[in-house]
Amino acid sequence: MQATQTPATNGRVMYWGTGRRKASVARVRLVPGNGQLVVNGKAGDLYFQFNASYLAAAKAPLETLGLENEYDILVNAHGGGLTGQADSIRLGVARALCQLEPENRLHLKKEGYLTRDPRAKERKKYGLHKARKAPQFSKR
Repeated sequence: MQATQTPATNGRVMYWGTGRRKASVARVRLVPGNGQLVVNGKAGDLYFQFNASYLAAAKAPLETLGLENEYDILVNAHGGGLTGQADSIRLGVARALCQLEPENRLHLKKEGYLTRDPRAKERKKYGLHKARKAPQFSKR
């Protein structure tokens, strides 16, 4: 995928990346700026106000490369909870940074930012209360 210039970005170069985690999907755009994070039209610190570690996780790939004050992160995230969305944003940012400069891939891969976390909720089975929780056993 190549960087794109669109009228909506006033001729600025944009880098795209999509991240997924559990039930959440984040479409991430990196644009030259001053390090702001905007999630679904809200500032990142307002969107992730309950836990600052979510904000740090979302910006971690930029901090690894030392670019935290050079690009704005614009995110459209949906599905899941805040933890899943923060992790999906991190993966989307890392993928967008690989478009920015292909040699970034080595550093991001070493930190584990380009690996999608495959864990998801296990399905409920019939005869059980939840995925593994069984009714209480009674001999008589």
